[in-house]
Amino acid sequence: MFGNPSVIVTMPETCKRVLNDDDAFKPGWPTSTVELIGKKSFIGIPYEEHKRLRRLTSAPVNGHEALSIYIPYIEDIVISTLDKWSKMGKIEFLTQLRKLTFRIIMYIFLSSESEEVMEALEREYTTLNYGVRAMAINVPGFAYYRALKARKNLVAAFQSVVNERRNQRKTNKSTKKKDMLDALMDVKDEKGETLDDEEIIDIMLMYLNAGHESSGHTTMWATIFLQQHPEFLEKAKAQQERIVKKRPPTQKGLTLKDIREMEYLSKVIDETLRLITFSLMVFREAKTDVKISGYTIPKGWKVLAWFRSIHLDPEIYPNPKEFDPSRWDVRL
Repeated sequence: MFGNPSVIVTMPETCKRVLNDDDAFKPGWPTSTVELIGKKSFIGIPYEEHKRLRRLTSAPVNGHEALSIYIPYIEDIVISTLDKWSKMGKIEFLTQLRKLTFRIIMYIFLSSESEEVMEALEREYTTLNYGVRAMAINVPGFAYYRALKARKNLVAAFQSVVNERRNQRKTNKSTKKKDMLDALMDVKDEKGETLDDEEIIDIMLMYLNAGHESSGHTTMWATIFLQQHPEFLEKAKAQQERIVKKRPPTQKGLTLKDIREMEYLSKVIDETLRLITFSLMVFREAKTDVKISGYTIPKGWKVLAWFRSIHLDPEIYPNPKEFDPSRWDVRL
């Protein structure tokens, strides 16, 4: 696969070993993926550096405080977008969803709401993604060649934003509220060191890509599954209405507390993620000869943890191709 001898792993315990045993395995993504997403992104760095970056960026990006700050914006933009769609007649649903999720992630990271800038960047991301899982053939006409050009354009755009933000800080001209870029520029490790520009840009490039592609596709499929199963839609809707009725009269809009109470919707999302398996595998590489499940994986071979086979295994998930959120009920 991608020019390397490879082993595909399909059993839960074996996948867990491949993913967790950092003495035996390291990241093994194809050259095309690492070059396009970034050598300083999570997929291109060694284990210790990966841990450091995850530790430094998890709170600014995924922490409760960060989520609480952006919930009002997300709610407003979703409501206005749904209203806009209702007046557009027939729409291409996934295309519109990707525009919506990209607009949200751009605002969260860069405080940008420029339609022109967002459309240009999203086009570059689309080209980039065609090359991420292509053979690394850097010749005109091939997906990887076009994707490298798209990455170059994206890096130039993000570098310009980082330079402008640093200049604003030097001259104390920054009056905007803080966004994720500010958080990434402010974060320091235990030695007091900050992230350099290459790290910041690769992290942004990675998060902006993951943050709109997977969200758009998952939302599309959840909508389709709920449409196909009116009984699940009614159950999800009833829970939402109960949450709204419980709100104090002074509360305006969603809160993180409300979202945590959406237990049934969480099961709908989990079941959607299981059934579609948007990220169907992870690439690892054997650091040495590894004995596993009665086989020896030679040093340097790629090992693919194949999530889709687990998610559709009838011994783990009965009737695996059926959409059934109740399979995520807690069983005592």
